[in-house]
Amino acid sequence: MRGRSGILTASWLVLLTALQILAFVVVWRFAVGTEHGQVLDTIALTGISIGQHRIEGVVGGVLNAVSLLSLLVATGVIGFIALIRVRITLAVVTVLLIVGANLSTQALKYVIERPDFAVDEARAAAGNSLPSGHTAVAASVAIALVMVLPPRVRGWGALIGAGYAAAAGVATLSAGWHRPSDAVAALLVVGAWASAASLVLLLTQRETAQVAAADGNRQATAVLAVVGLALLLVAAIALGWTDGIRSTPISEFDRRQLLIAYGGGAAGIAGTAALVTALVLVALHRVVPRYTGRGVTGPAD
Repeated sequence: MRGRSGILTASWLVLLTALQILAFVVVWRFAVGTEHGQVLDTIALTGISIGQHRIEGVVGGVLNAVSLLSLLVATGVIGFIALIRVRITLAVVTVLLIVGANLSTQALKYVIERPDFAVDEARAAAGNSLPSGHTAVAASVAIALVMVLPPRVRGWGALIGAGYAAAAGVATLSAGWHRPSDAVAALLVVGAWASAASLVLLLTQRETAQVAAADGNRQATAVLAVVGLALLLVAAIALGWTDGIRSTPISEFDRRQLLIAYGGGAAGIAGTAALVTALVLVALHRVVPRYTGRGVTGPAD
């Protein structure tokens, strides 16, 4: 795909990559680098004490499924799906997406320093935990899988993948492993890698490749975008409400206050997962077209 449509798609992917990197920096600087941000994160994390014992089994099951072994197996499966569709470049790029997103997440975690504002003394010794490695594993696998799926099942794959990434991110919060900002930051890292990978696929596309508008998965994209924005609005309202009472010592917060803070953090994670997936899906039918242009105009699926 070349011409005006190709230029517009490439510009969109460059802009999307830049915006997600910028969003990551904003989350990092506020949530980690300021006392204000650390207080809000800590209040939301403290909210897990409400009913945590009731969901331990579910949370443990989700987190146990996110391991190095599962990452390696999933990466192999994703590469295999691309290869059986005779998409060698797609196989290479999606594997690099998974590897790059997870390696950069781990590198950032060690590079970023967390100032001690005496906000969360119980976890002060642990140091920085942003971005979340478990969330990055789940999100990178989910998005890479969406990219290699044939168009006819891509929309369903996106809905399931976004749900899986959201569940993993919220589970890290519910288990007390990560603050809300850690999971949100991880999703933004994966999103930036996904849009950059999409740009590479677009630039290496055959000139004769043909895009089918019917492969746009508009309904799935719209559902993910609407759900994502709605959840982020809920998160913003909860964050604003919690911000108004942040001067109150956390030990004096009642159940309702902690629940609102925790719920807002969880909504922010889930909303980011849905929106990042929707943004990937917007141009995916142009980035990975059904018609590859290998000398004929028949479908490659």
